[in-house]
Amino acid sequence: MSRKRGFLSSKAAMQGAAEQAARARARAEREIERLQRQRERERLANEKERLRLFHEHREEEAEARNQELAEAMRQVSNLLNDAVGRDHRLQFEGLKKPVKRLEFDPGPLGQAEEPPRAEKYRPRRPGFFARLIPGMKARHDLATREARIRFDADAAAHGERERLRQAALQAARKEHEEKVRKLEEENARQNAELDALRADYEAGKREAVRQYCEAVLSSQSNPDGWPRSFKIAFVPESRQLVVEYDFPGFEIISEVAAYKYVRSKKEITTIQRSDAERRRLYAAMIAQATLRGIQVLLSADYAGHVESVVFNGHVDAIDQATGHRVHPCLVTLRTTRAVFSGLDLTRVDAETCLKGLNASVSKRPTDLAPVKPVLEFNMVDPRFVQEEEILAGLDNRTNLMSLNPREFESLITNLFTKMGLETRQTRPSRDGGVDCVAYDPRPIFGGKVVIQAKRYKNTVGVSAVRDLYGTVHNEGASKGILVTTSGFGPASFEFQNGKPLELLDGGNLLYLLAEHAGIEAKIEVPEDWKDPSPDLGE
Repeated sequence: MSRKRGFLSSKAAMQGAAEQAARARARAEREIERLQRQRERERLANEKERLRLFHEHREEEAEARNQELAEAMRQVSNLLNDAVGRDHRLQFEGLKKPVKRLEFDPGPLGQAEEPPRAEKYRPRRPGFFARLIPGMKARHDLATREARIRFDADAAAHGERERLRQAALQAARKEHEEKVRKLEEENARQNAELDALRADYEAGKREAVRQYCEAVLSSQSNPDGWPRSFKIAFVPESRQLVVEYDFPGFEIISEVAAYKYVRSKKEITTIQRSDAERRRLYAAMIAQATLRGIQVLLSADYAGHVESVVFNGHVDAIDQATGHRVHPCLVTLRTTRAVFSGLDLTRVDAETCLKGLNASVSKRPTDLAPVKPVLEFNMVDPRFVQEEEILAGLDNRTNLMSLNPREFESLITNLFTKMGLETRQTRPSRDGGVDCVAYDPRPIFGGKVVIQAKRYKNTVGVSAVRDLYGTVHNEGASKGILVTTSGFGPASFEFQNGKPLELLDGGNLLYLLAEHAGIEAKIEVPEDWKDPSPDLGE
């Protein structure tokens, strides 16, 4: 009986242990499941956070692109406002390089090598008991002699290295001094050139005025992708500045209006700007750039040498119809300082302002539709173009001021005949010039043309331009041309605006003679020359 109870007791104990183990396993499984669920929740939370950070990063990237795009468009759209009210004068002193003495840095050559010390070579003297060993003294004497030989050799080698170091140091110092001398000479030369440029500019010398104006335009801050291509000429006889300026192409106006991040696609997409909007912005940019260029040049001319400006705005592009590179003129105008200074550029609409200045503007600038420049740049003054070639043949050229009236009349008549007009001389001119009526045989564009030419030393007055305009009306002509060997003042150009008149100064005349009549000429006024009837009023 007791055996049976023991068996039952053991069985119960085993069953209890099994149940306890089962409960422990169940608890362990539940704990594992809990940990797995916790890890899954953490994984999902981490994934969600990573996704949130990813979206946030891409949204920030899209916003950064939008800000960059907005700034680029702001610069293009605010060309005029950003230039108005600023001092555009060339700061000559600021351009000078300071004469600063550069200190010589010898580098490693400045560190002398420590010479060998004899005591470090001497062998250690043997002690009392070592000296008792037979032959020890002889061995010590031999070691001392060998040490002396090593020391002498190392000292000689050190001396040679030190000599070479000193020589290299001296050469480096001499090279530095030569470099400093050349740098100081170059700085002094450049500073002297700046002083000379300022003096010549303030004196109104032609080339100095041109260089000064070029430097002013070069110093302007432009949007990215803006070409720095332009040409400038100054005609002192008319106090006229002629500018051929390159605008950027249509691509300066971005096709993208905005960037947007789409979470569902996990990508940055673009919102396109309409073609009509791009064309509108490009036309506005051209108008602003034109006014800005004139405003910068006139405001920078603190000496007041420039009285009128001819601005021809071009673009360097590829004609999509032909695949050829073209350089059409998209805007052209002539204005005077007096007229331009009367504008409030902070309040104008640039395109409307150009119309008020009688500018010719391309109706389709994005299609490269050109306009005819009011004055071709290469007609400005051939006396100063390719100066070396001109000077080489100076003695062989005809001086227009030395011709008699009959020869001058024949010359001008020949010129306009060669240009395709049918000329008819009317009467001798009282001022030594040519008065004739010509006919342009072209249909639509042609018609009767009144031509006057004046060999003058001084600026032709506005009264002569008014007289020509009256003659055009009296003759029922479609156009009047006034040519002079000198130049015109701002009042003449103001009066000419919007009227069928062409004013050609001495440089234009020389160019036309060479281009159309094959006549190489020059204009040199004799010291005793007196204008037949000097005009005043400029």
